[in-house]
Amino acid sequence: MQKPNPTSNTRWGILILGCLTNALVVAVPGMSLSVLLPEISRELNLNLVQAGLVWGMSAVPIIFSGILAGVLSDRWGPKRILTWGSLLVGLLGASRGFSQNLGGLLTIVFMFGFFSPFITISNIKNVGIWFSDREFGFANGILSLGMALGFFLGSMVSASIISPWIGGWRYTFFLYGAAAIIFTSLWLFSPVSPQDKTETIAEPARARILQDIKHIISLRSIWLLGFALLCFNGAVQGFLGYLPLYLRNLGWPEIRADGLAASFHLASMIFTIPLTIFSDRLGTRKKIVLGAAMLTTLGIGLVYLLQGNSLWGAVLTAGLVRDGFMALLITMISETRGVGRVYAGIATGFIMVFSGIGALAAPPLGNRLAVLTPNAPFLLWAVLGAACVVCIALIPEIRLKRSSQTAESAAIPGDTA
Repeated sequence: MQKPNPTSNTRWGILILGCLTNALVVAVPGMSLSVLLPEISRELNLNLVQAGLVWGMSAVPIIFSGILAGVLSDRWGPKRILTWGSLLVGLLGASRGFSQNLGGLLTIVFMFGFFSPFITISNIKNVGIWFSDREFGFANGILSLGMALGFFLGSMVSASIISPWIGGWRYTFFLYGAAAIIFTSLWLFSPVSPQDKTETIAEPARARILQDIKHIISLRSIWLLGFALLCFNGAVQGFLGYLPLYLRNLGWPEIRADGLAASFHLASMIFTIPLTIFSDRLGTRKKIVLGAAMLTTLGIGLVYLLQGNSLWGAVLTAGLVRDGFMALLITMISETRGVGRVYAGIATGFIMVFSGIGALAAPPLGNRLAVLTPNAPFLLWAVLGAACVVCIALIPEIRLKRSSQTAESAAIPGDTA
């Protein structure tokens, strides 16, 4: 497999484009649903559990599309998938604005979520092609920074600024859809990746998709990473979807409630790059990911225990390392023995299936506990965070030797750990 050219300035442009695509095509429209749910619920007469179902549904389709996105990215190249993915996500994201009832909204949200992984997974595959091993963690950190930036902007401005200014939640979705079309054009005319220029990249195993999938699911570490992501993403998805509703039911003004929810993403955005750079220099991911999972779990647990202004500290604690955790866990997938860049797309897609399962189950289950006490859902999500910590602790440590590692040597059959 051809190594990326470390002197090429083009790769930085591609990385910035990928970062902004994650932010403005995926994260902003996706997170806007959370803060717009109170407005949507009033118009469509949704109760709390139904609102939780709508929010959870946005991540459910990755159960079905995650592996498909990885396979297509591996076989057809990430640029092509990013172009079509941006177009479809933009059109479907805008279509949420046409919803007239719960069933219609769930259907469109499902379709939006189905194609969103085509962008995020292809972006990960893309930076693996353009960037060398010693920069891979940092490049994934930039992609996660884009997600954090989009989550922050989507939660901060969608309900309190854009919706009142543009005429409601429907037109907010239309606006975000139009922005995605612009990125479709940018990807269409973007440079071809080094891998796509190479004629010798077709390893025999790449043509045998079922065999590749069988190889990936035989790796114990991949399953542990999957269950860790299931618990972590379920906890965070439920937490972020319920927090704005919880704060408003406590009597917090809309802008203050949205500001607290947005502070989660702001804190995460600030610490994403330092965490990934530190992991590259340290030569290990597990210890940092383990500490990050503990910190997020602690923050969610504190929201269950605290009230008033002290909630700011709890939410900031929960958010400090969220996107850094995601960047490093995704990086760990490619660095797992038996994966490498050869199976990076399929392995990432397989892991994302677990992410969708967690996002489907955790929000409505947690919201249902609100009938006991309004803060009870946070306890459930803190328990999920603790389960994530256990899964990560069981993953074998991989010490990185980035100066000599190649994509081929990383793809060692089997996981002997």
